[in-house]
Amino acid sequence: MMKKMSMSTSKTSLVLFLCQIISALDVPLDLSQPPTITQQSPKDYIVDPRENIVIQCEAKGKPPPSFSWTRNGTHFDIDKDAQVTMKPNSGTLVINIMNGGKAEAYEGVYQCTARNERGAAVSNNIVIRPSRSPLWTKEKLEPNHVREGDSLVLHCRPPVGLPPPIIFWMDNAFQRLPQSERVSQGLNGDLYFSNVQPEDTREDYICYARFNHTQTIQQKQPISVKVFSMDSLNDTIAANLSDTDIYGAKPVTERQPVLLTPTGSTSTKVELRGNVLLLECIAAGLPTPVIRWIKEGGELPANRTFFENFKKTLKIIDVSEADSGNYKCIARNALGSVHHVISVTVKAAPYWITAPRNLVLSPGEDGTLICRANGSPKPSISWLANGVPIAIAPEDPSRKVDGDTIIFSHVQERSSAVYQCNASNEYGYLLANAFVNVLAEPPRILTPANKLYQVIADSPALLDCAYFGSPKPEIEWFKGVKGSILRGNEYVFHDNGTLEIPVAQKSNAGTYTCVARNELGKIQNEVQLEIKDPTMIIKQPEYKVIQRYGQVSFECIIKHDSTLLPTVTWLKDNDELPDDERFLVGKDNLTIMNVTDKDDGTYTCIVNTTLDSVSASAVLTVVARPNPPFDLELTGQLERSIDLSWIPGDENNSPITSFVVEFEDALHEPGVWRYQTEVPGTQTMAQLKLSPYVNYSFRVIAVNRIGRSQPSEPSEQYLTKSASPDENPANVQGIGSEPDNLVITWEPLKGFQSNGPGLQYKVSWRQKDVDDEWTSVIVANVSKYIVSGTPTFVPYEVKVQALNDLGYAPEPSEVIGHSGEDLPMVAPGNVQVHVINSTLAKVHWDPVPLKSVRGHLQGYKVYYWKVQSLSRRSRRHIEKKILTFRGNKTFGMLPGLEPYSSYKLNVRVVNGKGEGPASPDKVFKTPEGVPSSPSFLKITNPTLDSLTLEWGSPTHPNGVLTSYTLKFQPINNTHELGPLVEIRIPANESSLILKNLNYSTRYKFYFNAQTSVGSGSQITEEAVTIMDEAMASRQVDIATQGWFIGLMCAVALLILILLIVCFIRRNKGGKYPVKEKEDAHADPEIQPMKEDDGTFGEYRLFSFVSSAPI
Repeated sequence: MMKKMSMSTSKTSLVLFLCQIISALDVPLDLSQPPTITQQSPKDYIVDPRENIVIQCEAKGKPPPSFSWTRNGTHFDIDKDAQVTMKPNSGTLVINIMNGGKAEAYEGVYQCTARNERGAAVSNNIVIRPSRSPLWTKEKLEPNHVREGDSLVLHCRPPVGLPPPIIFWMDNAFQRLPQSERVSQGLNGDLYFSNVQPEDTREDYICYARFNHTQTIQQKQPISVKVFSMDSLNDTIAANLSDTDIYGAKPVTERQPVLLTPTGSTSTKVELRGNVLLLECIAAGLPTPVIRWIKEGGELPANRTFFENFKKTLKIIDVSEADSGNYKCIARNALGSVHHVISVTVKAAPYWITAPRNLVLSPGEDGTLICRANGSPKPSISWLANGVPIAIAPEDPSRKVDGDTIIFSHVQERSSAVYQCNASNEYGYLLANAFVNVLAEPPRILTPANKLYQVIADSPALLDCAYFGSPKPEIEWFKGVKGSILRGNEYVFHDNGTLEIPVAQKSNAGTYTCVARNELGKIQNEVQLEIKDPTMIIKQPEYKVIQRYGQVSFECIIKHDSTLLPTVTWLKDNDELPDDERFLVGKDNLTIMNVTDKDDGTYTCIVNTTLDSVSASAVLTVVARPNPPFDLELTGQLERSIDLSWIPGDENNSPITSFVVEFEDALHEPGVWRYQTEVPGTQTMAQLKLSPYVNYSFRVIAVNRIGRSQPSEPSEQYLTKSASPDENPANVQGIGSEPDNLVITWEPLKGFQSNGPGLQYKVSWRQKDVDDEWTSVIVANVSKYIVSGTPTFVPYEVKVQALNDLGYAPEPSEVIGHSGEDLPMVAPGNVQVHVINSTLAKVHWDPVPLKSVRGHLQGYKVYYWKVQSLSRRSRRHIEKKILTFRGNKTFGMLPGLEPYSSYKLNVRVVNGKGEGPASPDKVFKTPEGVPSSPSFLKITNPTLDSLTLEWGSPTHPNGVLTSYTLKFQPINNTHELGPLVEIRIPANESSLILKNLNYSTRYKFYFNAQTSVGSGSQITEEAVTIMDEAMASRQVDIATQGWFIGLMCAVALLILILLIVCFIRRNKGGKYPVKEKEDAHADPEIQPMKEDDGTFGEYRLFSFVSSAPI
């Protein structure tokens, strides 16, 4: 999930400009103007009686206004009260309480008047009242003795304070008393018990009242509550009454709901518009009633409705007349319900529809002041002029009052005044000052000259041209200093002089001129507009899922205008990042190390410049293996099944896919947990199949995509009844280990499969295809039984049946086994060999009769070995090879034979016991093949024009050698090969002298042997003839010449001088880059030859030394 949001300071500026558009025209303070109240204390002003009282009244005007006060409707002469002073150049009063004054003496209604030669403005009526935090009256509180299950109300009745105190209940240890659906505090501060329980008994129920203005807390005397349970009440009655009276004590009985507050079935409530509406219903009953709220004939307002105090309080904020109506609370428990209807009426103190605004008129102009307000009931409108009811104010022929409007016609300078509009009803009043200022002033522009505006491209550009003049000037805008007047849909011209370019582009940058003119003059001002590239997040953070204790990074790569300096801030869930060293903020990323569950949330990258702001968010989901299930419960116990239910643990943001149920058999395998079943992750109950005679415990493991949870705590144990076995042993087999026995084996039943005590097995057998009766024996809990005295390798029918102290398992199925095998009696006959080539032969044989095999036929083995090589006679070490052919195969291939050799072979049949006798040896011979390469080739005795070659015969001639072939060719200095010469050499030769060769020349030789079949592989060598002696002597003479020796000495001296210079410069700091190249002319590697390791099959070797000639 990813969310992107963007905001711009240009848009914020737009809002501010639009606010200026709808505000009244401000008069510069250097011009004459009536007073305007700029600051005053609230209408209802509650003061701390321990501190000085400050009643604010600030105003502006030209000339600066003077101030006076009234108190309770009469003039308040501050000069006659030493405790009261007025701040210099201000109307704010300071009443000195801390030096002996009493706040109560200054209670009353105060009003400030600011006056100059052009009029008088008045403040609201400011009611001054000191806060009060009186003590609780002394009272004797009796202990409350309550029967368990009854309702109870503990009254707080705090002292009446100003403002009203905040109420809460605590104990002697200053710990808040726990509250719930059963016990809660009402809006009046009382503590209500829907029904009392024995744990409610205590002696320190204390009501506290906190008075915020005086920062004091008052405490009521502790209240004692004693709850009598029915058991203790019966004991008390039994000790004091006769036996016949004991039965008068009734047990705790459930009761249907009864309202503790409000009483009756209906009530009314009046609330003022804009306030918070609080409605309350608290009910008694057992079980504790649940409260539900509805509005008759309508819906509770969305987004403004809240439930508090365990739904006993309905809270609607910012109420309006539309919220009037009947609200019903319903208290319900299992025994019934009760309801109460509260009829709500929303009234309204006066609120403005159109408040009067200051008028600036030039002599002879017309204007109006409008004062419109609404309320419930509808407020009355009255006008004052300079603080005096307009009916008795000095007459002004230019003024006419028409209800909520004053109309001015052809005003003159003497028409300047301050008018007050008062809108009032029984719930309050509104008072607004608005002046009429008659001036004749040429235009003036208040915006600073050459002011620079910077905006983001594609955002609104708002160029200010704040102005003043009387009559009101006309405003015109020009692009540049001498450009044409701006018109058209591309621009918006606001009444306050602001020029708006709704979608500013780079082309809109430049100088703009504002011209203001009226009949008294003209003025202009220039401003500058720069357009900047928007800030963008080009690589936004992305949704991440990470396992607990892993590492995660969010990217936030930005692009911005080069003239703007961005700052990047990261937030988590719209708040600052935790102060944790695991959070690493980089230039363009946020990395979280060792992630924990608390790191789950939304991460936002915010990029701010002075002109715009962009942000992008991504969610981090931390996943982990689920927490283990808990609260395992066994229900529906039957002999062969039971129901297991559980409550899943936290899935840790990765849905649970399945639950694995395991069981432990404490009777047979204590401590060993085995798989029982697996159910889908949406299921929290499983019906489990049970086996008899098992002491079960169960546990559950939750599985999600991350892994498996820890196992749950084990369930309670459940022991099933015993029964006869349900099943017989598996994997029953009959295989003889000796020629005269039959070994019957099986896989024993596990402990939980025994179904009861005394597990045994009934083992039965009989020879197959013979009309014999079953022979049976009962054995203990073992896994095999041996039957002796059987014929060799005959089939038997075998079965094994389980039984215990309660009976037999169902009849078992039969399996076919065989008594023990013996070695085969007969060798394969009619062995034939067909030689395919010099290295491969095919052998055939007749199969051995199955009766003679005396066991399971495993296959045939062919033993073969080389007797002698036909090309030479020598003693050698003989290796026998074995090829095995599985199953009833009667032929096979013999690979890897040596050419021109004599071989022998025999064939044997194989069963599970071993090999039978060998067939008579069969002799066969392989034909000639090509020889191997000569064993060596040496080149000796080089002269100017001859070389001597010596060689050894091939290690494996593979036939009768017929000749040798020698090929050779010269090689020049560039390793180019010359013409190839070939020589045929008799087979009985072992050396050769090559003559008529070129001196000082390298030759390459290729040498191989031949049989009648063909040429074998070749061997190669290289050799060089020696130099001419005269040339060699000339080379020696040059090296001994004097001029050559002198030249070499000069070169050596020059090299020495260069080395000295380099050494000196190096010591002075000179640097010489050196690059060495190593192994530039490395010798080529000699690659080893790869041996051919391919074979036609698997075989074994048997070695022996033959004394026969080969």
